[in-house]
Amino acid sequence: MVEGIEGKVALVTGAAGGIGSAIARSLADAGAMLFLIDRQPPDAVAGLLGPAAMALGCDLADPVAVEDAFAAAVARFGRVDLLVNVAGVMIYKTIEEQSAADWQTLLAINLIAPALLTGCALRSMAQGGAIVNIASVHARRTSPLVASYAASKAAMVSLTRSTAIEGKARGIRCNAILPGAIDTPLLHASPNIRSGAEVVDPADLGHPDDIARLAVFLLSDAARFITGEDIVADGGRMGRL
Repeated sequence: MVEGIEGKVALVTGAAGGIGSAIARSLADAGAMLFLIDRQPPDAVAGLLGPAAMALGCDLADPVAVEDAFAAAVARFGRVDLLVNVAGVMIYKTIEEQSAADWQTLLAINLIAPALLTGCALRSMAQGGAIVNIASVHARRTSPLVASYAASKAAMVSLTRSTAIEGKARGIRCNAILPGAIDTPLLHASPNIRSGAEVVDPADLGHPDDIARLAVFLLSDAARFITGEDIVADGGRMGRL
């Protein structure tokens, strides 16, 4: 059993996706109770995890729905101890092709929703609470056609640092994970991958469980002295770029 996870309530966004569902499963295995959010209710994931998991559909681009979702988690379980911001979208366009609406939609989901949920967490979490933000290696080094995504993930890393600073006096930690190429539908949908403009060596292709195990560690008491960090998990690929 992972130290300090059993009996805690975890809210996970993007829970129907590859990384989100893996994190949900790992937290359930560690004894957490789960409130799972995605655009459509992630019922299939919740169903696999049993009565300690609840699913909710939420449009993360809607700030009212985001705060209502956090309130629903508190109403269901009485509190939220752990928050994992996983949900994210990508827009594959050049910078000159991206409209204001493109930027606003992507930032609403990738940055504003995590920021609002973080605000809810800081207002309500007890000492010992923890937050993990799933950012991306694109926060540091990026490729063509994903400027808005890369910018949102860099901003998420900055949000992580600010959250760690403001949460420290309350005993709330916050860290970010920067995954590299992970074997998920989002990776395989990339036009850069499909066209061959970006090639991923099989040795550099991670599994969602690789990210899930790191997330659970950062949420656990074993990581009690780690906060404000952005940790790359890419099999060493970025170090060779």
